Amino acid sequence: MSIGRYMAREIARELDNRSREFFEFVMPAVDIVEDGNELVVTIDLPGFAKKDITLKISGNVLSIGAKRDSEAKGTAYQRHRPAKIDKKVLLPISVKEDEKVVGKATYADGVVTLRIPMSGITNIPIT
Repeated sequence: MSIGRYMAREIARELDNRSREFFEFVMPAVDIVEDGNELVVTIDLPGFAKKDITLKISGNVLSIGAKRDSEAKGTAYQRHRPAKIDKKVLLPISVKEDEKVVGKATYADGVVTLRIPMSGITNIPIT
C-alpha cells in the first residue's frame, strides 16, 4: 500500500471517529411540550434497544443514557451512528429531592415518549 493511500485511509478513519463523537454529543433529538397537566418529552433513539436506555430526573435535569450493543465485526468503512448517548436536558419544571416522579415512559419505533405530571401547576385566568 502506498503512503498516500495509507494516509487517506487514516484521515478517513479519523473523520469517521470525529463524526461519531459529534453525533454522540448532539444526539438525541428531544422535543418538550406541555400537554395539559403533563410535560411530554419525546426522544429519538433509533437503533437502541429498550433495555439499553436509561432515564433519570434530578432537580430540573433529565439525564438520557443509551448504549448500543457491540458493533458488527468485520471491516468498517464508515461508522457514524453513535455507540452511546449521555445527554442532559434542562426541563421547565423542577423535581424536589425527596419527591418521587410518577411518570411513565413508552418506547416504540425508536422513539421514547416520557410523560411527567406537573403537580402544583394551575392555570391562571386572564381577565
